[in-house]
Amino acid sequence: MVLPVKVFEIRGMEGDPRERLTGFQEAEPVEGEEIELLTRILDMEQKEDMVYGILAKDFMRETTYRRQVLTNATTEEAPFWIVPQEDRKFLIVMAPSVARGVKKMLSNHVAVKIGEILNIDVRESRITSETLQKLHESNPQSTNLIWFDNMDLPGVNKLCLSGEGLADTGQYRDYLDHGMIWYVVFTSQKSGYTVGVTRNAVVTNFSKSTPDEFIEFVREEIIPLIE
Repeated sequence: MVLPVKVFEIRGMEGDPRERLTGFQEAEPVEGEEIELLTRILDMEQKEDMVYGILAKDFMRETTYRRQVLTNATTEEAPFWIVPQEDRKFLIVMAPSVARGVKKMLSNHVAVKIGEILNIDVRESRITSETLQKLHESNPQSTNLIWFDNMDLPGVNKLCLSGEGLADTGQYRDYLDHGMIWYVVFTSQKSGYTVGVTRNAVVTNFSKSTPDEFIEFVREEIIPLIE
């Protein structure tokens, strides 16, 4: 199963976040229905130096059955981790970063809600194009794919290098001269995971691992890349 996470930096957090998160619940009435849509924090716990929990949110979803549109309530859940790293703190959310399929709860939505509950400043994390460039060039054989954006070529927004194109250093340098690295898929020498990482710290694991194993990888190999 592909595991996507997004890493945010958090500032202004004081005390134990579990005090505000544990038991949190808010209800939203649904017009014309006898139910309420709940947003809840579940399964809060301390995992070593990390705080772990799940944001669960109810949605109304339409489905078609025998040419009739039916509306039903559904619940989506997104695990999150609050992670200290030296003198900084990060929020890691395991949820899609863009809307695909029927999923409604995205990582940004979770980050905003956690920020509201804790009354903290949640910010986008940034990994520079130069850092992704060094990541690739330190071990080019481990890179599977690179996307470039901010291209200065007329009519071209993004370009991709993969396969044999990655071995062509001339083509790589040419793309780099015209744009910035947005996304790199590489295989970690340490963990063996094949992952993709973007400049806004969206990390996707294409290898088999548990969520806890993946979060440990993100702590050890991705967070240090954040500026």
